[in-house]
Amino acid sequence: MQNLIKLAQAAPAIAPLFDADSTRAKAYSAKACGMLFDYSKTALTKASLDALFALAKDVPAARTAMFAGEKINTTEGRAVLHTALRAPKGTQVLVDGVDVMPEVLATRARMATFCNAVREGRFQGQGGAITDIVNIGIGGSDLGPDMATLALAPYADGPRTHFVSNVDGAHIADTLKGLDATTTLVLVASKTFSTIETMTNAETARNWMAETVKDPAAQFAAISSNEERAGAFGIPPERVFGFEDWVGGRYSLWGPIGLSIMLAIGPDDFDAFLAGAAEMDAHFCEADLAENLPVLLALVGLWHHQALGHASRVVLPYDQRLDKLPDYLQQLEMESNGKRVSKDGQTLPHGSGPIVWGAPGTNGQHAFYQLLHQGTEVAPAEFLVAMRGHEPALAHHHALLVSNCLAQSQAMMLGRSLGAARAICAELGFEGAELEAQAAQRVFEGNRPSTTLAYEQLTPAMLGKIIALYEHRVFVEGVILGINSYDQFGVELGKELATGLAPVLSGETSGEGLDGSTAALVGYYQSVNSVK
Repeated sequence: MQNLIKLAQAAPAIAPLFDADSTRAKAYSAKACGMLFDYSKTALTKASLDALFALAKDVPAARTAMFAGEKINTTEGRAVLHTALRAPKGTQVLVDGVDVMPEVLATRARMATFCNAVREGRFQGQGGAITDIVNIGIGGSDLGPDMATLALAPYADGPRTHFVSNVDGAHIADTLKGLDATTTLVLVASKTFSTIETMTNAETARNWMAETVKDPAAQFAAISSNEERAGAFGIPPERVFGFEDWVGGRYSLWGPIGLSIMLAIGPDDFDAFLAGAAEMDAHFCEADLAENLPVLLALVGLWHHQALGHASRVVLPYDQRLDKLPDYLQQLEMESNGKRVSKDGQTLPHGSGPIVWGAPGTNGQHAFYQLLHQGTEVAPAEFLVAMRGHEPALAHHHALLVSNCLAQSQAMMLGRSLGAARAICAELGFEGAELEAQAAQRVFEGNRPSTTLAYEQLTPAMLGKIIALYEHRVFVEGVILGINSYDQFGVELGKELATGLAPVLSGETSGEGLDGSTAALVGYYQSVNSVK
C-alpha cells in the first residue's frame, strides 16, 4: 500500500494523459457482459495499475474459497454463498459437504408457484384478486427489493408493490392509506421473524387488515427462516419462504427476499435477473484480472480512497428508475467494508471503505454538482448510463440524458481555466477588478476523476449484472484490505441501547445512569408526552 501511496503523491493531471496517448480510452476500459467500463478519466497509469494488481494477488484464491462454500465470514463462522441463489440448474455448491442447490432450486420453484397463483388470481384476498403487495422489512430485506422493483418498472405486470421499512409510524400509515385491505397481500421479511422494526410494522398492518378482513393472516406471507415464529403469527408453512445463514441480508434479494420482485415482474423475468447475475459471476471467476470488471472497479476505488485519500465516492446513475441504487449501494458497501479492524482483530494500518452517496442525473446536477465541480472536496464520480431507454416515443429525452451524462464527466476532467473565464466575463461586459472577481467565480479546477459504466438497456438481466458487479467489487476490496466484509457488528450497539431506552421513555423504568445529554432529551420527550 505504501508504494501505491507514493505513486499517488506523484499522480499526473488527467486531461494531458489523453494528449500523450491517443489510445488511452481503449487501453483504460474493459468490455464484458454487455457492459463498457471506462476508467480512463482517472489519474491511473501503467505504474499505478501494476501496483494495484500486485495488491490483488490474493483475490483469485479468496474467490475460489468463496464460491467453494468455505466459511470466509470468519467472525461468524459462515459461508458466503449468495451466488448460489442465482446459480443455474446443474450447479453443485457444497457447504459442510452437503450440496445446497437442491434446496435453493426447490425454494425458487415454490416462490414461482406462489407468485403465479397470486398474479393469475388463483390466490385471492377476501375482496378478490390481489391488487397490492406490501413488503415489510428493513435493511437488506427492504433496500434491494425496493430498488429492483423500481428499476424494472417497465417489466412490472403484476400487483402494485409498496415497501415499508421505517418504524416511524408515518411510513406504514402513509403506505396503507388508500389501499384496499381485502385485496392486499403483506410480505413480512425478517430472517429471524423478530426484527423489532419489522415486527412492529407487521402487527400494525395485521391490525389494519383485521378491521376489514375476517382472517388477516390469510393475506400474509413470511420471508423468514423461523417457521415457528411465523406460525405463531398465523402464517402457515406453505407461505413461509426461508433461506440459510450463508446468505447475508444485504446480499439476499436473489432468493426469497426477492419475492416482491418476482410478484411484480413474474418468474420468467426474475429468472432473467438471476441469469444476468450468474453471467457476471462467471466473468468474475474466469476473466483475467486485467479484464475483470469487478476487479477493475475495486482497484479504481482503492486508488481513489486509499491512495489519493478521497473520503467519498458518488454514484450517479443517469436513469430515473435507478433512483434507489445509491441507497442500495450505501448499505452494500458501507455495511460490508465500513470496518476498523482486520480479520484477526488488529487495527487497520490504512483506511477501509469510503462514504458512498449519490442521486440520479439529471436531478443531481441541480442539487450537489456545484460541490463536485467547484467545491474544495474531491468526490470521485461513478456514472452509470444506458444507451437506450424504454420509451421510444421519448427518444429525444434519452439523447438529452446521455449527453448530460457524458458532458458532466468531461467537465469534471477538463474544467475551465482562468483565461477562459476572463474571456466569458469580458463578453458579458465586465471590466477591471470586477472582471477578475467575476472570472474567479467561473473557474472550474477540473482534474476531477470519474468512471462510466455504459450498457445497452436496463433489462432484468442487465440489472442482475450491475448488482453482482458491485457485490464482487465489495469482495475484492475487502480481500485487499484484509477485512471481513460479511459481518455487521456496527449495527448492533445502537439497537441494544434503543431496547433499553424504550421503557425509560414510557416511564416504566428509571433513567438513572444515563449521560447528561440523553437524560435531558428523555426528559424533553416525557414533558411533551406528559409522561410521569
